[in-house]
Amino acid sequence: MRNILIKVRHASYIPIIIAISLLIAAPNTLAHDAAAQRVQELEQQLQTMQSNMQIMQNGMQAMQEELGNLRSQSSEVTQKVETIQKNEQKAVATTTVKERNKNNMVFFRGGFAHHSHNNNGLTFQSGVVPVGAQDRPDKNAWYFGAGFDWNLTDDVWGLAPKTSLAAELMFEYKEFGSHIQGNALANTPSQLAGGTLNPRNITVTQVSIYASPKIKFREGSRFRPWIIPAGFGIHIISPPGESGSFFIPGVVFGGGAEYRIWKDIYAGIDARYHVTGGRKDGINVDGLTTGGYLGIGF
Repeated sequence: MRNILIKVRHASYIPIIIAISLLIAAPNTLAHDAAAQRVQELEQQLQTMQSNMQIMQNGMQAMQEELGNLRSQSSEVTQKVETIQKNEQKAVATTTVKERNKNNMVFFRGGFAHHSHNNNGLTFQSGVVPVGAQDRPDKNAWYFGAGFDWNLTDDVWGLAPKTSLAAELMFEYKEFGSHIQGNALANTPSQLAGGTLNPRNITVTQVSIYASPKIKFREGSRFRPWIIPAGFGIHIISPPGESGSFFIPGVVFGGGAEYRIWKDIYAGIDARYHVTGGRKDGINVDGLTTGGYLGIGF
């Protein structure tokens, strides 16, 4: 009986023991579940962070690509700007050179002239009226003139670098004598009318007008030689020949050189030979001129 009571007593303790075990195990179970949930939440947060990091990496890569494109475009823009600046500098330099070395020019010249032959005029030495002082002018003369060069091309239309071609228009006045005593027609009164020898002084002159191509070398240099291969000239003499001729056409050849002494001021020398093809109505004005000139570029 006693044993039975003891067993019954022990059996009554079993629910209590189970309840106590459950109470002891419950916090551990709850803690384990909370930890598992926390781990799961942390894993979700980590995945979210990884996803965000991937998005950020993708964004950074896209930004790097865009930055590379911008750098490439910036480099292209910089190259274009540098090219434009270089072109502008070349244009400014070219403009400066052109402004400094202006190829159009007006010039004033003078010097010495010489005829190859003596010429007889209407009122000085004459074969038609061989009466009077019958003086003859000198072959030598002084001259002055003026003209301008109009530049046509700086390189002969691409055929000759640094060689310019200009059109020259020029007039020239020569004086062979101012105290030439004439024949009977230049006598006061004329000896043909019974007058005594009383000759008048006659001035012997010649005016020439030229149109010529002028080739100038060393474009851009301070010193520039030049030539006239062949130009047209017309000569007007006074007094006229015994045939009454005033106008005598001809050809001119020339050469010279000029030097830019200051800004657009030039000094030069030249020599020209004038050919008229022989005597025209008994007159021959073939000869040469040589001298210097002062030019102004424009």
